[in-house]
Amino acid sequence: MRFVLAAALVLATAGPAAAQLDQITRGLEKAQKLQGLVVTEQDERNIGVAVSERIRTRYGVVQDVAIHRYVGLVGTVLASASARPGLAWQFIVLDTDAVNAFAAPGGFVHITRGALALAKNEAELAGVLGHEIAHVVEKHTVEAIQKNRLVQVGADETLGNNKFLLDKVATKTYELLLENAYDRKDEEEADRIGVTLANKAGWAPKGLGDFLGSLAARNQGATERRGLFASHPETKGRIDRVATVIASSKLSASALVEPRYHEHVSYQPVAQAEIAQIEGGAAGLAGSTSKPTTSEQKTAGGKEESKEAPKKKGFGLSRLTSPLGSEKQSAQVSASGGARGVDPERDAKGGASPAAVVVTLTPAEVDAFRKGIAG
Repeated sequence: MRFVLAAALVLATAGPAAAQLDQITRGLEKAQKLQGLVVTEQDERNIGVAVSERIRTRYGVVQDVAIHRYVGLVGTVLASASARPGLAWQFIVLDTDAVNAFAAPGGFVHITRGALALAKNEAELAGVLGHEIAHVVEKHTVEAIQKNRLVQVGADETLGNNKFLLDKVATKTYELLLENAYDRKDEEEADRIGVTLANKAGWAPKGLGDFLGSLAARNQGATERRGLFASHPETKGRIDRVATVIASSKLSASALVEPRYHEHVSYQPVAQAEIAQIEGGAAGLAGSTSKPTTSEQKTAGGKEESKEAPKKKGFGLSRLTSPLGSEKQSAQVSASGGARGVDPERDAKGGASPAAVVVTLTPAEVDAFRKGIAG
């Protein structure tokens, strides 16, 4: 009799129990979705488009096809040797004396003319670009958004055509890049992959370490980490680890390609204390209408222009209306960064034009350029 009663009890409660289990399962699924945003490759590209627009608006773009073609050739050779050669890679030279670089998701790599001025040869440029390419290849920025739940999403929300959510993700990604907010593990991985890519293409892998050494000398005496690689481990330790990777992996390429570098890049570095800074507040981020500094009158080749550079009119972050409508918010975020301490590199004044410079490289051009890498 007890057995029969027990069986009847199980049958009587099976329905409610199953319903409860189903509710618990759905709740867990919702919790998992809240913990991380699913980002497809197309989503990644869309984020990159929006983030690159913000970066270009913030710092301006050097309006010279020749310098973009040269940097694009170096970057394309590196990217073609990476684990994601099929991305629509774009290499953009930002119009500022600051020494910085930013990798936006989906294949957008930005480097400042200040960084080009600091580099001494093509191997150093390859080291910096290789590092930024690695961030894209390994999806470090996307993972930072997902892991840290920096953008809260609903259970059924995906990026897709959700422009409002895309705007939130792009804004948060822009903030991360401006603050160089990668974690140590990601930075060390980017260093390792960057020097490996450079070596694979034939450039001396020590180029990244050499560039870091110049950067350390530039920042000597600073009490806080600044600009490019600001969040990285201490520079001396990084240089040592790069050397260890080169030795342990037996990376032996030796090409510096210094003459070709100086044929294309003739910028002169500007002392950190002399870099023009944006004015405080979101309005300042929109760009000053004061006369440009000498460095702002230089062309892509680093030569003086005789006429005054055009004043900014409506291209600033707080005034430009983007398709996603978030530039004002991004400007305010950047302005608030001043409360965390002035960074002469991050807060450097940029150029007037955010227009992308489109360069088309043929396979034959890339192959010919690659053959010019010789030890």
